Amino acid sequence: MKRLYLQEVATRDGFQNEKTFIDTEQKIALIDKLSQCGYAKIEVTSFTSPKAIPALRDAEAVMAGIQRQKGVEYTVLVPNVRGAERALGCGIDEANLVMSVSEPHNRSNLRMTREQSFAQLRDVVGVIGRGPVAVNVSLSTVFGCPMQGDVAADDVLGWVGRFAELGVRGVTLCDTTGMAYPTQVEALSRQVRERFPELQLTLHFHNTRGMALANTLAALQAGIDRFDASLGGLGGCPYAPGASGNVCMEDLVHMLDLMGYDTGLQLDRVLAASARLPGLIGHATPSQILKAGKRLDLHPIPEHVHTLTQQVAHHD
Repeated sequence: MKRLYLQEVATRDGFQNEKTFIDTEQKIALIDKLSQCGYAKIEVTSFTSPKAIPALRDAEAVMAGIQRQKGVEYTVLVPNVRGAERALGCGIDEANLVMSVSEPHNRSNLRMTREQSFAQLRDVVGVIGRGPVAVNVSLSTVFGCPMQGDVAADDVLGWVGRFAELGVRGVTLCDTTGMAYPTQVEALSRQVRERFPELQLTLHFHNTRGMALANTLAALQAGIDRFDASLGGLGGCPYAPGASGNVCMEDLVHMLDLMGYDTGLQLDRVLAASARLPGLIGHATPSQILKAGKRLDLHPIPEHVHTLTQQVAHHD
C-alpha cells in the first residue's frame, strides 16, 4: 500500500477568498480539528499585509492559538521579507513562497515581473537561512495561464531549477485556474521528478473544469506522492468567476482510500470538519462526499421491496 502525503490548504487558500470574516477563535477551533485528522501538513494562514488580505489579518493570533499535533507540519504563506520576519516569530515549520511561471499572471496577481518576484523571494530564502524552518515554493499557472495560454515545460523546469539552486526543500506545481489535463500532468510531473529528485514535489489541482481527480490519477502514475487539497473544495481564482476552487479534500481522500492508498487520514474526521464549513462561511461547499455520503453509506430498503406492494399495471 503506497503512502501518500496530503496537505490541507482550506484555512489559507480557501479562507482568503471568503467575503465573510471568520472569527479567530473559530479558525483556531477548525485547525485544531484538522490537526486530529492525520494530515501531513496544514497551511494555516498567510503573512501577507492585512490590507491586502483582510480575511487573514489575524495570522499571529491564529498561530499562537492552535494546538500543535506531533507529526503535522504547520506551514504559512510568506510573500516578502517583512512577512518572513513576522512568520518566523510564530514558530512555523515551513514558509510557502508563491510566484507565477506566467509573466502576465504574475504581473496581474503580484503586481511584479517574474524577475522582481524571484529577487524578492530570494531575499526571503536568505532571511530564513538554513535553520529549522523549511522553504517551499508554489509555482502558479504551470499547466496553463488564462491570459497567456499554454506554458512551456522548459519554462517551468527553468524556474524550478532556479529555486532548487537556492536550496529550497520543496516545490509545488500549481494548476491555478484548472487548465491542466491528465497526459500533460503526467508528462510534466515525470520531467520535474527526473531532473530534480532531491526536491519534495507537491501537486496542487483546482477543479475548475472538473478534471482535478483525473489529474491526480495521472500524477500518481508519474510517481507523485504529495498533494494539496482543500476541505470542502474551498478556494477559487478571480480569472474563473463562479467556478469551483481547489480539489475537494474529502472527495480526494474517498477516492484514494477506495483505491488502496494509505493517505494517513481518517475520512470520518475530515467529513466532520467539512460539515462545519457552511456555518462558518455562510454558504454551501462543492463537497460531493459530504452531500452524497461515502460509497458504502447504505440507505434503508423501502418497505415495498420486502412486500412487493408497489402498484403494478394490470393486463386483460
